[in-house]
Amino acid sequence: MAIQAKTSPFLPSNHFQFPPAVPLSSLLRVPFKSAAPNSHRKSLRLTCNSSGEDDYLIDAPISAGDGFSFSGGKYSDEPSPADEWFKQGKIVKAHPVLGSGGKAKDPIFGLKMGAGSQASDDVFRWFCVESGNPNNPTVILIHGFPSQAYSYRKVLPILSKNYHAIAFDWLGFGFSDKPQPGYGFDYTLDEYVSSLESLVNEVSKDKVSLVVQGYFSPVVVKYARSFQEKVNDLILLNPPLTADHANLPSTLSIFSNFLLGEIFSQDPLRASDKALTSSGPYQMKEDDAMVYRRPYLTSGSAGFALNAISRAMKKGLKTYVEEMRNILLDKNWKIQTTVCWGRRDRWFSYDGVEEFCKDSKHNLIELPMAGHHVQEDSGEELGGIISGVIRKNRI
Repeated sequence: MAIQAKTSPFLPSNHFQFPPAVPLSSLLRVPFKSAAPNSHRKSLRLTCNSSGEDDYLIDAPISAGDGFSFSGGKYSDEPSPADEWFKQGKIVKAHPVLGSGGKAKDPIFGLKMGAGSQASDDVFRWFCVESGNPNNPTVILIHGFPSQAYSYRKVLPILSKNYHAIAFDWLGFGFSDKPQPGYGFDYTLDEYVSSLESLVNEVSKDKVSLVVQGYFSPVVVKYARSFQEKVNDLILLNPPLTADHANLPSTLSIFSNFLLGEIFSQDPLRASDKALTSSGPYQMKEDDAMVYRRPYLTSGSAGFALNAISRAMKKGLKTYVEEMRNILLDKNWKIQTTVCWGRRDRWFSYDGVEEFCKDSKHNLIELPMAGHHVQEDSGEELGGIISGVIRKNRI
C-alpha cells in the first residue's frame, strides 16, 4: 500500500502526514491479493491510495472472513501447512460462555462481525492436539504469549513414546475461539486461570503434568496452587521470575497502545513473525510462518484478542509475577517444579534466575542454544528433558 507523503508550510519538509482522503480503517491491513475471485460482491468498500485493485470488504460473507481480513485469508487454494496442522487436532468444549449473548460488533464501525469473532452459544471451543497412548500419564503443553500449540510440534512426538501429550491453543489464539472482547470473554488473567481449570478437567480425569512457557506461567502457577491435587509435576519454560521480567518488551507492549495497538495487532507479520523471532535465535521457516499467520489472515478476531490480552498483561502482569514468586518460594508448595531456561532469551535477562531457583529449591536446567521460546529452538531436546524430569519425579 503506497501512501504518498504530504508536506505542509507549518512542518519540516521531511515530516510525514497521512493524506486526509485515506480512511484510518484502511490502514488496518496491508492487502494481499485474494485467492477467492467471487469474494468481491456488493459490499461496503474502503479504498486506499494503493497501486492495486484490492479493496477491503467490510461486510464480507463469513466464507471470506469477518470484514477485518484479506478476502478469504489464504495464500492459495492449495492445502497449506495450517490445514495439515488443523487436521491433526480436534475441538474440545470447555468453560462456559458468560455475558449477555449479544452478537459481537467491531470496535471501529460498530458492524456485526463474522463467526470468528463470536463466542460459542454455551461453551468455548478449544483446539487441542493429542499424541501418545491415552492410558499413559498425561502431559499438557501450554504455549506462551503470543504463540500457539503449534510451537510444541517437535516436542509432541518425543513425549508420545511414553506419555499422553496434549497441546492446546489458549482462547484468543490459534484455532481456538477468539470472541470479540466484551462478548463472552474479556481476556483477563483471572479468566485464563478459571478457563484453564475447565479445560484440564475436560481433557483428563486423572492427575497431569503441566509444561508452560513464558508469560502464561504465572497463570498456570496460580491454577496449580488452587488445584495441587490435580498436578503431578510443573515445568516452567523461561517464566518471568524477576521484577524486570514483569515488563512487556516493546515488541509486545505496542499491541496494548491506544490506536496503534488496534492497527499493529491486525498486521500478521508484526503479530506473529516479529513477536516470535525477536525474542531469541528462532528463525521462522515459511511453512511455519503460514501456520502462525493463519489466524490473523482469516479474521480480525485474532488481532482484537491480541490487543485485549496485551492490555490485560500490561495491567496485571506485575501482580501475577509477584504472586507466582511467593507461591514458588512457599515452603508448603508440594508440587515438583523444574525451571528450564533458554540462555539466549532476548526478552528475559538471566540475572536473578539462578538465585531464585536456589532460594526456592527448584531444579534449574539450562539450554544454552535456546531463546525465550525454548520449544521452537530446541524442541527435540526439550522433549527428552521433559520425559526425564517426569520419570525422575515418579521414582
